[in-house]
Amino acid sequence: MLVVASLGIASLLLLSDRTTHARFKIPIDLHDESTCNITQQMKVAKLVCKVDLIIWDEAPMMHHQAFEVVDRTLCDLMQLDDAQATEKIFGGKIVVLGGDRQQILLVVFKGRREDIVGASLPPSHLWQHVTILCFRINMQVMTTNSKE
Repeated sequence: MLVVASLGIASLLLLSDRTTHARFKIPIDLHDESTCNITQQMKVAKLVCKVDLIIWDEAPMMHHQAFEVVDRTLCDLMQLDDAQATEKIFGGKIVVLGGDRQQILLVVFKGRREDIVGASLPPSHLWQHVTILCFRINMQVMTTNSKE
């Protein structure tokens, strides 16, 4: 399992202490053909190929192109092990996107409302593969209350 967070503050709570940009080497300037700056020979490429699950915290704070960049990169990395990896979302890796999409939206420099909505994940081609799970019970509160 590999755990990353979109924000530096959230990443401080993780043992790996890595933001998504740092772990996957996502370029700052994103466009439709961008890929992560990872080659097959790098340690991070070998790590990504070994894990079965990627948990991405604070995902709603990321531009949809960041998800697409990671998707393209994982597909490229995984095709050595699986010839059909390029046809699979995130190269066949299970990616859990965590975060509260109603908490705060991503920042789009000088963006209007429609720019911000357009930069979020739902307009991406990846959205059709997303399954939304809503947690209605705060388990941490339940365990804290039960200790009293």
